[in-house]
Amino acid sequence: MLLSVKNKALLPSALIAYGLFATGNVFSQGVVQAPKAVVASSERSLADWLTRTHEASRRRAYTGTFVVSAGNSMASARMWHVCDGTQQLERVETLTGARRTTLRRNDEVITFVPETRVAVLERRESLGLFPSLLQAQAANLGEFYLLQQAKELDRVAGHDTEVFDLLPRDDLRFGYRIWTEKKTGLMVKLQTLGPDGRVLEQVAFSELQLNAPVRMDQLIKQMKVRDGYTVQQTRLVPTTAQAQGWHLSAGLPGFSSVACHTLQEPSPGASSTASARGASSMQWVFSDGLASVSLFVEAFDSSRLGSEVELVTGATHSHSRRQGDHWVTVVGEVPLATLRLFAQRLERLR
Repeated sequence: MLLSVKNKALLPSALIAYGLFATGNVFSQGVVQAPKAVVASSERSLADWLTRTHEASRRRAYTGTFVVSAGNSMASARMWHVCDGTQQLERVETLTGARRTTLRRNDEVITFVPETRVAVLERRESLGLFPSLLQAQAANLGEFYLLQQAKELDRVAGHDTEVFDLLPRDDLRFGYRIWTEKKTGLMVKLQTLGPDGRVLEQVAFSELQLNAPVRMDQLIKQMKVRDGYTVQQTRLVPTTAQAQGWHLSAGLPGFSSVACHTLQEPSPGASSTASARGASSMQWVFSDGLASVSLFVEAFDSSRLGSEVELVTGATHSHSRRQGDHWVTVVGEVPLATLRLFAQRLERLR
């Protein structure tokens, strides 16, 4: 069955820890496919363009307000970002929905939830938030995406931009239309495209200040001020799927394993010490360089888990089902058919 995003209890808590934008929009599993010709000639230019866009989001100082829309839903957040060459610092504050402030210093992330006076601390390589695009280095992106530059120029949040289309070469992934600031390459608007080119989800800056005077010391100080908050810590332990007793019977074209760990979730209201007694599960992450897919495996609990479930949150889908004594949830910014393939190919080692 297909449920709205409101039924969040069916997802592991790690999946909604950064759920800043809960937008529901059911869409077709098909995608606009690019022709398979001229792969070699476009691969290098695609990789170079993606690297420039990705580095612009990491290396520059900027502040801005960005808006996410999907269907009839809309949400916004304020972002501050700065980098000194060795440290990246970022603050994201929701402007709609539940109040939540997330700060990141390289891979150290803390999220403050004022309503519950809880601060969740974890290590996370990336928040996976706009305007970051490249999820992992991939040498063969040109085999799976075609980059096309639109002839028209456009302005977003007062900045001159160039417009590009990233079209998938198969039906395992989505297509994108991307606006980048003309001088820096920073992505300022992103649309996820459906099978007929219609927009499934959009995220864009409504206001943006480049080379903003963001104070790194102030952001570091904000991360350390935790008075009045109960700190909960999510522990990530590096591992391999094989060590946990799992493997894929066959891979999916373009998707490579980029990380695997067990995670221990803090119980609601628990202290950081007590959180160590929380339930643990495995997360296995795959990426094609743009889209990412996470496989979550946890012990089956009949009191809160039931039959097969599929969820839609904007451009992100999830597929959950029971597999023996385990509950498997596959989440990613890909069509549901792709997630079902991952679930079908996940096997328990004998």
